[in-house]
Amino acid sequence: MLLQMHLWAFMFLQEAGSPAISFDLVKMVGQMTIMGKAVVLTLFIMSAWSIGVMIDRAIAFSAARKQSRAFAPAVAGALRENKLDEAIKIADRFRKSHLAKVVVAGLQEFRAHQDSSEIPGEEIEASKRALERSEAIVHAELKRGISTLATIGSTAPFVGLFGTVIGIINAFRGIATEKSAGLGAVSAGISEALVTTAVGLFVAIPAVWMFNYFTGQLESFDVEMGNSSSELIDYFLKRSQRTAKK
Repeated sequence: MLLQMHLWAFMFLQEAGSPAISFDLVKMVGQMTIMGKAVVLTLFIMSAWSIGVMIDRAIAFSAARKQSRAFAPAVAGALRENKLDEAIKIADRFRKSHLAKVVVAGLQEFRAHQDSSEIPGEEIEASKRALERSEAIVHAELKRGISTLATIGSTAPFVGLFGTVIGIINAFRGIATEKSAGLGAVSAGISEALVTTAVGLFVAIPAVWMFNYFTGQLESFDVEMGNSSSELIDYFLKRSQRTAKK
């Protein structure tokens, strides 16, 4: 059925006087009805929105990955020398790193409790809670806009299908008006149906691809933040044990 519709579309283009098969999207959109144009405009707005999200998340993820690679060895060296203040200063220099945002929260909480006269060992639990809160916040920041890609990817084909239905209705209306089932009567409606379907798929496919890609990247970031939090808690435990023995 789909192949037959495409053959019809080529025949319509040839009937229009074109010496060879051509494709003029602007001209085809110009011949659409108001509802068809509204569908195409909606799809282009969805496409622009999804492209904006893709660019924003690509820049954010790239910066987070790059800064985290530089941050991890730097802060590890400071912690091996038991320089908490230096480790916090290092984390402040890598503000776009997801690891730095999580680690600095735990370090600041641990240092604050060490300077206070609270129950011994409480700083570990407090630091753990601070790390968990920071992980949740950073996860939400990194995920911002990704759900939009899923929404666009799942709804764009249906918006295009709505335009397809409108085009088919217009094709049958043309048959009723011309009192004939010839190509001239249905060409405009079928052309409109095919264009909206194609634009809907054009918008949906990249959005779904990038949603899956960013979701995979986000999962790897979550694993990295979880591992860093676990290693930092181990460091706090060892540090507290050494302090207690003195």
